[in-house]
Amino acid sequence: MRRESSIHGQWSSKLVFVLAATGSAVGLGNIWRFPYIAGENGGGAFVLIYLACILLIGLPIMMAEIALGRRGRQSPINTMATLSREEGLHRAWGFVGWLGVAAGFIILSYYSVIAGWSLSYVFRAAGGAFTGLDADGVRGMFNALVSDPERLLAWHTLFMIMNVLVVARGVRSGLEKAVKFLMPALFGLLLLLVGYSMSQGHFMEGVSFLFKPDWSEVSGDTILLAMGQAFFTLSLGMGAIMIYGSYLSSKASILKTSATVVSADTAVALLAGLAIFPIVFASGLAPGEGPGLIFITLPMAFAEMPGGLIFGTLFFLLLVTAAWTSSISLMEPAVAWLAENRGFDRPMAAVIVGGIAWFLGLGTILSFSLWSNPIGFSLTIGGEATFIGGTLFEMADYLTSNIMLPLGGLLIALFVGWRMTQRSVEDELDLRSRVLFRAWYYVLRFAAPIGILLVFLKAVNLI
Repeated sequence: MRRESSIHGQWSSKLVFVLAATGSAVGLGNIWRFPYIAGENGGGAFVLIYLACILLIGLPIMMAEIALGRRGRQSPINTMATLSREEGLHRAWGFVGWLGVAAGFIILSYYSVIAGWSLSYVFRAAGGAFTGLDADGVRGMFNALVSDPERLLAWHTLFMIMNVLVVARGVRSGLEKAVKFLMPALFGLLLLLVGYSMSQGHFMEGVSFLFKPDWSEVSGDTILLAMGQAFFTLSLGMGAIMIYGSYLSSKASILKTSATVVSADTAVALLAGLAIFPIVFASGLAPGEGPGLIFITLPMAFAEMPGGLIFGTLFFLLLVTAAWTSSISLMEPAVAWLAENRGFDRPMAAVIVGGIAWFLGLGTILSFSLWSNPIGFSLTIGGEATFIGGTLFEMADYLTSNIMLPLGGLLIALFVGWRMTQRSVEDELDLRSRVLFRAWYYVLRFAAPIGILLVFLKAVNLI
């Protein structure tokens, strides 16, 4: 049964949905994680494998998740419960909705803290705090920030308030207005930084590093890492794409909109690499610096380059913008569920969700200081004792990224590919080409689940 619109509203156009879904997908994972992972895995070879994985895993799962959202027109929890009932399936399939909302909620709690680092760095860069500092000075400044609970609490609180203010205003007045401003700003900032890299950095060296394949660096781990990045970068399995799909017009093509979102998300990741690596090479720094590439290496580079104060500030403003567009999408599924099932209006639901996520974020803040000692347990796998755990932040990140998201994506693929009737799937996708539908359906049923399963097994150290 097709519903024409959600009780929460509808995007005013297909373009707005593309901006919103791209904003959800584009986050710190594109601008922070992708460049350093590419840097650690040989550049161009990793990029090619990543693009293949996007097509074989990311796009098919995104189309399936949007289709579920648009068919159900409710929060992910209620959508999965309703569609399970309509398809005559066991109500246990409703667990998929709960899993996605819970994963997004946990991610929001620590994502807000990490985004707070970026927010702090905007003001530090603008105030010239990095000028004249050497490597030890920049590293010391970063360590002082993350080990100071009071400062982290202030930035975490400010960032969460920014999210609540947007989500509380609803689909048209809040989410839509935000993405119509923030996404063009994000692309504009990114292009400005690429232009800066072209003029001040070793641009061709960066292009060669990012796009020239070095197959000697490729291993089985590289392929699995590319699969994982392709899956996680698109915000799949956390309810965000499903709820945004519920606000999409029934006249819009799911294939075209999904392909546009995937293309835009990939373009941001590649442009981020083109903005970052030429600056790193021009400063004689290493491209494979890991997570510290953004918060330690780049501030050093900007401090030494002409115009670095301005463009360093713009770079961290870009990070905040990307984090903001992602985090509002993480709030939306839980807010929609409260409005549907508990009768709260949008502002109250947003305050409740934001407040609980803020409170959970305190565990992440303390993980860098008072609660920095690892906790967890040992699990014997293949005769070897493996420690599973860490700080509360590390355990939350591990649980969501390595367990909940791949499990959610796998269950979405199985539900749409194997449990929903083919007629229902065809009706919602409305692909005019029979050949195209069969190709997508085959990939969703076989290639995507196998790929996700490999990522999952690798993440839990079973392969």
